[in-house]
Formats: sequence, structure tokens, C-alpha cells
Amino acid sequence: MNSGRFKVDLNCDMGESYGIYQIGNDEAILPYITSANIACGFHAGDPRVMRRTVKKALKYNVAIGAHPGLPDLQGFGRRQMAISAKETYNIVVYQIGALTAFVQSEGGVLRHVKPHGALYNMAAANKSLAEAIAEAVYRVNPLLVLFGLSGSELIRAGSKIGLRVANEVFADRTYEDNGMLTSRKFPNALITDEEAACTQCLTMVKDGFVTSTNGIKIAINADTVGLHSDGEHAALFAAKIHTQFKEENIALQAP
Repeated sequence: MNSGRFKVDLNCDMGESYGIYQIGNDEAILPYITSANIACGFHAGDPRVMRRTVKKALKYNVAIGAHPGLPDLQGFGRRQMAISAKETYNIVVYQIGALTAFVQSEGGVLRHVKPHGALYNMAAANKSLAEAIAEAVYRVNPLLVLFGLSGSELIRAGSKIGLRVANEVFADRTYEDNGMLTSRKFPNALITDEEAACTQCLTMVKDGFVTSTNGIKIAINADTVGLHSDGEHAALFAAKIHTQFKEENIALQAP
């Protein structure tokens, strides 16, 4: 994607607290990112948290996106479910609509959609689910940008239906040889060292590849770099990557 001066988006999943449970530190991360993916109540978030997170994102002039997940609060949306394409379409439309109402009521504009957790990973490989998500996004608002794992079925489905898409890569996740993210059930799924995360980011954005856990170089497009606000080092990673990109003359800009 990049030519001349490098340009990339830095996004983070946010608003994932629920009721009395506080997850992540959104306020500490928002100054360093350009896009926020806000949970819509199915895997995390509730009306109070959604409104609060929307207001914070607007305060920091961060682009707001819906972060729809599977209906699985207990599993934080990270457990796969047997869900049909029709059900997938319905839950995505429902969640985009819910967040859109909060964004508009606060004077903002919804800019993008990024599925969460298991739904994201399932759609990366499952063509019918990917097409259902892309259709849901397109029918709600064809101007929305669809975020998906770089080179995945979700990216292909979004492009095919006429959406603008953003190929996503991850600062804090490792990759398998096929370009998929390493499952969280494995101990090496997460990158916890800030230097390793920064190195991986720069390589993906500037050189167009990522190295798998087996040492295989995988070609990759990097339109947006994803972070997780619930990670132990999320705020530190966000600040470090933001600074590193600036030093490397990589412009940070929402899609």
C-alpha cells in the first residue's frame, strides 16, 4: 500500500469493560492511536461504557469504529461458536446500529467496522461468514471502512462488495506460517516485549512482511496496526510504537 512517505493507522480495541468490571486503560492509550474499535455490548461493553468511550475518543479526535463480536460475555467473544451466515449478518447489523446511535448522539461519525475475537478469526478463513459481515456493513453504510486480517477472506469479501478495506496487522500477536494469527491457546500467541513488538511493526509497515513463529517470511499488507487495550503492556506498547513511527517518518492517519 505504501509509496513515498509511509503512512499507517494505529488502532486499538476499546470500551471492553462491562458493569463493575474494568478492562484495559483506554484513557492512557487514546493519545497515541488514530482509530478506536469500540465494543458494542455482545462480547463486552454496555450502554454506559459505550457512551463513555465514544466521548473519550471524540475528545482525542480519534476515528471511531464499531467492534462487533459474538454474543459471549463470559468468554469475552474469544470462543468460537457454531453460527450461520444469516445469524452473523443480523448480529453485526444490530451492533453497528447500537454504536452508531451513541456516536451520532455525541456529534460524531462512525468511520469503520472491525469484528472482534473469534468472529474476526472465523471470518478471516470462512468465506460465507466473511461475506455476511461485509454485506451487513455495506447495507448499513457503504462508506464505512471494513478492517480485517491482512490478505484474509474478510478483506476479499469487503473489496468484492464495494467497501473500502483496511488490511490489519498486529503489533502484539505472533503469526503462523499461513499468515493467520497464532491461537491464544498457545503460550507464544502474544508478544509481551515492547522492542519485539516495535520491530515487528516496522518490518510489516516498511518491508511488507512478517516472520512466522517457524521463521517463515510472509508477505503482508499493513494499512492499520492493531493493539489490544486489555493487554498487560497495552499503554506502553501504544506509546512506544507511536514514538517509533514518528522517528521513522511514518505518518499516523486513520483510513
